[in-house]
Amino acid sequence: MTPPKTVQAGATTPPWHSVIPAEELALYNTIGMGTRSNKPGKAALLIIDVQYRSVSSTSMPIEEAIKEYPTSCGEHGWNAVPHIQSLIAAFRAAGMPVMYPHVAPKKAYDGGRWADKAPAVMTIPPRGYDFVEEVAPIEGDILVPKAHPSAFFGTPLVSYLVDNGVSTVYVTGTTTSGCVRATVVDATSMGFRVIVPQEAVFDRSQTSHAVNLFDMNSKYADVMPVSEAIELLRQSAAGLNASQGV
Repeated sequence: MTPPKTVQAGATTPPWHSVIPAEELALYNTIGMGTRSNKPGKAALLIIDVQYRSVSSTSMPIEEAIKEYPTSCGEHGWNAVPHIQSLIAAFRAAGMPVMYPHVAPKKAYDGGRWADKAPAVMTIPPRGYDFVEEVAPIEGDILVPKAHPSAFFGTPLVSYLVDNGVSTVYVTGTTTSGCVRATVVDATSMGFRVIVPQEAVFDRSQTSHAVNLFDMNSKYADVMPVSEAIELLRQSAAGLNASQGV
């Protein structure tokens, strides 16, 4: 696997501040929505659908990428890959699990309602289902094939998390408004704390990306820059090691 690239620290201004009107941000602040939990505990990294079908074979504008794979997010996905690399490196250094919920190759009977809305999802060639090389799993990582948006629906993911003693999930991948959001909502509904490193998730629509980050941060997750998420992970690992006398 290609060594992690050096990435700049995440911006301090959340991406939704240029999209959500100031009066609505003030309203949410008055209500107290968006408070951080700051109780990470043992964590697992979820890398959702980072396959060539989601990013294209090489970085290119989305208008070109969708000619190769209609489900592609093009350059938006490739911009996230170095940040996901950094998170993978941090999780492996901390000895915490890395899990790959991913779209399983589709048979004719797998279309469901998603294919009703976007028939092109049924025509992705086999290469599109391969993991992006720079962030591909290695021996010991956990693969979670899925057929629906949430990484929890119809999969053994919750069992894997419980077996590993996980209380917090870091959710990365795509799309922010689709599979990422569905997974975040299910995770918090099941009692897991959720962190979304903002540069490590992506979407084909940048407006939808920003609005969904805002909504998840307000209700379901702690959305933060990758640099803060990694520091929080290191603090958690140090705390766990201290409690275990390591």
